[in-house]
Amino acid sequence: MLQDLGYNDFTNTVDRFLGGARAPMDVSIEVTRRCPLTCLHCYNNLPMGDMGARNHELSLDEHKQLLDELSEAGVVWLLYTGGEIFARKDFMDIYQYAKRKGFLITLFTNGVMIDEKLADELAEWRPLGIEITLYGNTAATYEALTGIPGSYNRCMRGIALLLERGLPLQLKTVPTKINQHEVYAMKRFAEQDLGVKFKYDPMVNPRVDCSQSPLEVRLSPEEVVRLELQDPDRVGAMRITAKKELEKSVSHIESSDSNMYICGGGHNSCAIDPYGNMSICVISHGQQYNWRTEGFRKGWDQFLGGQRERKKTRITKCTRCKLQSLCSMCPANGELENGDPEKPVEFLCHVAHLRAHAFGLQPTEHGECEFCAGGVRHGEILVSAEQLRNMPIEIPEWAPPFETFNILNNQSGSTCGSGCGKHV
Repeated sequence: MLQDLGYNDFTNTVDRFLGGARAPMDVSIEVTRRCPLTCLHCYNNLPMGDMGARNHELSLDEHKQLLDELSEAGVVWLLYTGGEIFARKDFMDIYQYAKRKGFLITLFTNGVMIDEKLADELAEWRPLGIEITLYGNTAATYEALTGIPGSYNRCMRGIALLLERGLPLQLKTVPTKINQHEVYAMKRFAEQDLGVKFKYDPMVNPRVDCSQSPLEVRLSPEEVVRLELQDPDRVGAMRITAKKELEKSVSHIESSDSNMYICGGGHNSCAIDPYGNMSICVISHGQQYNWRTEGFRKGWDQFLGGQRERKKTRITKCTRCKLQSLCSMCPANGELENGDPEKPVEFLCHVAHLRAHAFGLQPTEHGECEFCAGGVRHGEILVSAEQLRNMPIEIPEWAPPFETFNILNNQSGSTCGSGCGKHV
């Protein structure tokens, strides 16, 4: 079923059908960066009352025009994200217009603004998928990260309303220093109690306004790997992919003529922010083209086509590295962390090498890397990996269930205290 087909599988399938030709297949659209939550780890949330941001956002008519152009360009899959998508009072008007155009649509939300009326509308205009981010297994942890009292109950009510209507829901989380101890309780709640899929991604980025504040709650490399080692299936899958990667030749990427981008950004996908700026992906803001100037087709063909063809300007330790499947390094992360798309991100390099050694793999030499044999931090990596491999695997005992579905009968938990709208 389409609901079981992820973005990567979908785009890879269509890419093969197109013979590798460059064509826009899926587009991520941030409808707003405003959100009723104030999550400590978030890279782009703005206050609900930010009128400057609100007034600069694409209007409803502009969104309709954009959707017309995306349809004409052959786009198939849309992801609506934020900020919080339901922070826009007209979001369902945008969404319903997109549904009428025939797009396959996934919605990212934190769920706190979903009420009976909105859930009924979503049931009538069924999306391909809805992903809600959880921030904790208990109200105390959840609200320590979101900063908003009552947000936990509102999220739980939103989840219950969607499930009651049989909507295609998945849950996910971002492990941080605040909620890492509850990740596997959230996983069991999703998979065992609710029967829905669950995933997590420990990557926390700096804010798009250059603030480094989210990094204060980012897990250390040791915490990332310790968390992963509690899930043998996750580790096994990562290890198989990395082992295959280590066995491949990398001579073809040592050329100074190599492209900077190797992902799907600008090849079969792109992102559009709340103000109409087109970019390679949602976290890439170094190079942008505003859709309001001359439309999507020119932005895709000329601007993003040019971005996609950007060449590397220098050899770095990433060039010959075979740990890419264990690392999230890309030009967008380089921009966010270092202000330089080609400068390796130390945190990501640390995580990748620690994962490799903890998973029983041996990284191959790839230049002057402080984490490889002979590097100044190689010994530190070996000690940490050994400690992690020898630690007892203690998957946390089942915590008390989410203070859950009696919430449906508790109207005090049904609306947002700010009277607004909602990011993940």
